[in-house]
Amino acid sequence: MTNLLNEIHELPEVLLEARADQLLELLAKPTLIHLPGEKTEPLFISTLLHGNETTGFYAVQKLLKKYQQQSLPRSVSIFIGNVEAAAVNQRRLDRQADFNRIWPGTEDDYLAEAHMMKQVMEIMEQKNVFASIDIHNNTGLNPHYGCINVLDKQYLALAGLFSNTVVYFTNPRGVQSSAFARLCPAVTLECGQSGQMDGVAHATGFLDTVLAMDQIENHVPEYINLYHTVARVYVPEKYSFGFADDATINFHPELEMYNFVELEPGEVFAEIEPESNAFLQVMDENDNEVSHEYFKLSGNQIVLNRTVMPSMLTVNTTAIRQDCLCYLMEKINIPE
Repeated sequence: MTNLLNEIHELPEVLLEARADQLLELLAKPTLIHLPGEKTEPLFISTLLHGNETTGFYAVQKLLKKYQQQSLPRSVSIFIGNVEAAAVNQRRLDRQADFNRIWPGTEDDYLAEAHMMKQVMEIMEQKNVFASIDIHNNTGLNPHYGCINVLDKQYLALAGLFSNTVVYFTNPRGVQSSAFARLCPAVTLECGQSGQMDGVAHATGFLDTVLAMDQIENHVPEYINLYHTVARVYVPEKYSFGFADDATINFHPELEMYNFVELEPGEVFAEIEPESNAFLQVMDENDNEVSHEYFKLSGNQIVLNRTVMPSMLTVNTTAIRQDCLCYLMEKINIPE
């Protein structure tokens, strides 16, 4: 089997000034970089699992520049993921799997890229990884927030260092943070939209804080607002959709303003073509189809059937087709 992974043990200086779209030329393929630090158990940082989500790469770049003339407080291992998609500023290429759906636990474990992710995990397990940080951007308007896949105090505390908004989810499967949660405290950082410097600064500061830690606290901050992702919403392939009143399903042009807003039953999500009976598909955590629990038809409108809070709503039609329309969440109590 062709080895899809570069593994190197020193930092190519050119990476400190490179743009994300230059990484394919510089690295040729996904690359795992190990750098020594004063504490030997490494912090694992994954970036560019989606090629158009650049905040993680630029945050790592900024962090490493700070330590050019001094030792890192802790060893780091940096995984730079989909460099092919980054070269053309896309989430993924049409021929590619989603790099954040093929980590151990995926149903697509037969893929060569899934074998590569398994390799990365095996390497990090041998190194006794300290914690795992996966850095992403949202396509739509969302606050900065942290995600966890295990309701554990250390995981909550780590996510709470980044934001008082924390999302717990167990589906989709095959995501990086879920895989690494078996080895160490693992979080996903959602850093707003790509290209925003406040996201880079926020992620850099967080990484620097974690690098300096001797251990991760076992105490959950009281200020955390914890949400549980209960469902994912899709636009079925058979329906055209848009935001300009010219498709079978037409969403409001400002739909993404609903992100992290609690919506009541009756809220209009979309207008549909008369007599089309077009509808949205909703899948729960266990991949059961639960569309009519969450939505209903009212005339030529699709409206909410229960109180929910959406996240990751976007008006980017490519992102919706490649992933989903949004996630639906409910607020939950922090476990004792």
